[in-house]
This record gives sequence, structure tokens and C-alpha cells, in this order.
Amino acid sequence: MPYIFLALAILFEVAGTSLLKLSDGFTRLWPTVGVALGYGMAFWMLSLTLRAVPVGIAYAIWAGLGTALIAVIGVVVFGESLGTVKIIGIGLIVAGVIALNIDNGAH
Repeated sequence: MPYIFLALAILFEVAGTSLLKLSDGFTRLWPTVGVALGYGMAFWMLSLTLRAVPVGIAYAIWAGLGTALIAVIGVVVFGESLGTVKIIGIGLIVAGVIALNIDNGAH
């Protein structure tokens, strides 16, 4: 169950960050409300995750996968560029998350 909470935390954070772009500096009401709700839910789900998952592992997964998903959303939804360096960076983030989980499982 903790990893379901973590997945939800990541999804809410990604939604909140995507809406942050659409809030236009908090000048648009409904995207701004969505940002607050998205981040609020993300932190709540992360707090539930931390009952069972070490904070370093949970935060690394949350930040890493959230960053990778936002980069993909930036390209797909917001038309941002996708170059070789960005692809390599996303790959390194995902590899780092995998490495942390492999190391955590070894103990």
C-alpha cells in the first residue's frame, strides 16, 4: 500500500506542477486552485508513504519520477523541445531511482 500512496503522490505533484504552468503566475483562478489541491494531496500521500518507506528512498522516487514525468509532459503537452541531452538526463534520473531501489532491497 505505501507504494500506491507514493504513486498517487507523484501523480498529484505532476498534476499540480502542470497546472502551475497554466496558472500564469497565479493569475488564473481555477488552475491556481488545482495547484493548491494537487500539491496538498501530493504531500498528504507522501506523508502516508513515509509510514513504511524510508524518507530518502521515498523522496528520491517522488522527485526523480516526478521530474521525468514533468519533462515528458513539457514535450507532449506544452510543446517544449526534446533533445539528446534531455533524453539522457531523463534516462539518468530513472536509472538513479532504479539503483536506489536495488540498493534498498539489498539490505
